[in-house]
Amino acid sequence: MLQKIKLEHILFLDIETVPEFENFNDLDKEKKLLWESKTQYQRKDDFTAKQFYDRAGIWAEFGKIVCISVGFFNFKNKNRSFRLTTFKGEERDLLQEFSLLLEEHFSKPQHLLCAHNGKEFDFPFIARRMLIHNLPLPTKLNLFGKKPWEVPHLDTLELWKFGDYKHYTSLKLLTNVLKIPSPKDDISGSDVRDVFYIEKDIARIVDYCEKDVLAIAQVVLKLRQENLLQASEVISVS
Repeated sequence: MLQKIKLEHILFLDIETVPEFENFNDLDKEKKLLWESKTQYQRKDDFTAKQFYDRAGIWAEFGKIVCISVGFFNFKNKNRSFRLTTFKGEERDLLQEFSLLLEEHFSKPQHLLCAHNGKEFDFPFIARRMLIHNLPLPTKLNLFGKKPWEVPHLDTLELWKFGDYKHYTSLKLLTNVLKIPSPKDDISGSDVRDVFYIEKDIARIVDYCEKDVLAIAQVVLKLRQENLLQASEVISVS
């Protein structure tokens, strides 16, 4: 049961991704053809491969991670806090730093990773990009040979489905229906590409990503029927 998991054993996370290159024309000829083939079903005849390229960030083969935000609970003298931090910069570097965090602090059997739609997006995306960069997979992302019940991942989308696997609920909708306070964001996921490549404002992206991590933690608290985090309990560490 969710209530039996110690909150301090969970690492909450979210990633933000963009196309690997700013423009479709930056791809070599072979990659352009592969992109055209990969997206044919989604594009149909509505968009050309070039017009569709601004969505490349959702595929690990054509996108890249620009930041990984993480959060974890800390309990000291019955006082609760939630610490947020973000790995950003060159993708290979941030992946190495994230991997080091996992191996040094969240590699024990009781440790879990938690994200919203993480099993379909965040976890496999991170693992694929690590392998593309020829980096070893940390224990918590190396799922080869593991049975479903041995996978150390929590997914708030899956928890909310209650077995209804055709049902998708966005994090924004879920926080709304659960009456979790959500600060007004000045960007959405669809804006990240332009904020990164055109505005070159990684700070805005990090702020957006950390808010999602906090929201995921709040959802878990709500599902456990525990008190939500107050602003005074949240610590952002740069």
